[in-house]
Amino acid sequence: MKAFYGDLRLGILGGGQLGRMLIQQAINYNVTVKVLDPDREAPCRKLCDEFVVGSLSDYETVYNFGKKVDLLTIEIEKVNVDALEQLEREGVTVYPQARVIRLIQDKGLQKQFFKENNIPTAEFQVISSAQQLAQSTIPFPYIQKLRRDGYDGKGVYKVVDESYLAGAFTEPSLIERWVDFEKEIAVIVARNEKGELATFPLVEMEFNPEANLVEFLISPSTLSFEIQQEAADIAKRIAESLKIVGLLAVEMFLDKSGKILVNELAPRPHNSGHQTIEGNIVSQFEQHLRAIFNQPLGNTESLSNAIMINVLGEPGYEGPAVYQGIEKVLKSTGVYVHLYGKALTKPFRKMGHVTIVDNDREKAIEKARFVQQTLKVIS
Repeated sequence: MKAFYGDLRLGILGGGQLGRMLIQQAINYNVTVKVLDPDREAPCRKLCDEFVVGSLSDYETVYNFGKKVDLLTIEIEKVNVDALEQLEREGVTVYPQARVIRLIQDKGLQKQFFKENNIPTAEFQVISSAQQLAQSTIPFPYIQKLRRDGYDGKGVYKVVDESYLAGAFTEPSLIERWVDFEKEIAVIVARNEKGELATFPLVEMEFNPEANLVEFLISPSTLSFEIQQEAADIAKRIAESLKIVGLLAVEMFLDKSGKILVNELAPRPHNSGHQTIEGNIVSQFEQHLRAIFNQPLGNTESLSNAIMINVLGEPGYEGPAVYQGIEKVLKSTGVYVHLYGKALTKPFRKMGHVTIVDNDREKAIEKARFVQQTLKVIS
């Protein structure tokens, strides 16, 4: 492979905020970056060396884009995998590999993978019709998830009892036993082509109950060493079983009995790792680049307590974004604002994130709650 800091051409499928932050790190390594995204106003458009407008799900568009780069990576899983497989056959390096993306695109295949590899997860059943759903052997309440295209809480439905079946998805889906969890946690693991593995410290997450997406996370965790070690070991086992090259986010539940159950995977930089930019020796974005360039993986240790808050569009507002309270937030020490370059806001749209770092954990939490209450995206 060409030297990453020289004439290597890196292609990114997806031009959203994850791609934007990946490019910000790639600039430090002198990497030439080309981006494909369907939105001509995507956050990456002004940062990359070349921006191409086109569909990520269209075979010819993805194939033709990939033929003009040396190494192809993703910032979103919803891409045409057939094109990626053909590019691999023709010698283009695709990381994470097409087979990994294909598996993770389908939540049913993900669950089967967990089962076959003895990865702890909630009891589940794959469903292909409303009749099968009505005849489920999993007791109420349970969660129904679309097998494909669900993200940020979309494509998820809680079935409390029989009366909820009328509103259930009719598309191919899976249902899982409801987990009475103590905490939602995540571990990000990196693996390079040499097979080296490194995990970031476990993070604890809080979800927005309306939007069902991460709103607040804190790292490092104060859970017991044994739980943190077990979660890291599970993440490593999954990465090794997949033989993935790149970054893998492993979202998990810690149930009330202290058992860890894997929820879902994301084969890319992830919302649960944004705090690593200021909070860790190496960020998740640098680590992803190190992994796909087959370079030594970086030190993932925490530098401080770090809290990440997603900045979401306020309910009831749609239009040009106005960041109310940003001046007050910027007066606080250890507060880092990241705006994603999205001109228009709408309810619960991810418009940015804020990381708060402080050696005093309680002070960090206090500042984070202040940011949550103060910084609002309106129009």
